[in-house]
Amino acid sequence: MSDQESRETYGSDDKTFEEHQEEILLEEADVDGRIKEPEQEAEKRYTSPIMTKFERAKILGIRAQQISMSAPIMVEYGDETDPVEIAKKELKEKKTPLIVLRRLPDNTYEKWAVKDLINFYD
Repeated sequence: MSDQESRETYGSDDKTFEEHQEEILLEEADVDGRIKEPEQEAEKRYTSPIMTKFERAKILGIRAQQISMSAPIMVEYGDETDPVEIAKKELKEKKTPLIVLRRLPDNTYEKWAVKDLINFYD
């Protein structure tokens, strides 16, 4: 699909379909594995602090892929070699170095650190 066709299909702006979807970003980690806190104040947030099952699936998939490509692991993993299980352990211990970017109806975004989200799916 050409760029012109994608603009006609998804709207006249310069964004592609993928840019309109909910995004999960990897933020720069410190040497200690700590991530920068989202700059947004907690009282200014509009969305719920509950992680959706879709966010959980995407977080685990992205993080497992990073681990399989030799990214630093943030938890003690012992004899575990499966990247998905290591990613689940990181998520359970709230040490996943990712930021969820939620798009709001007014085309602004909210940043949520994964450690700040409540996960009911463990």
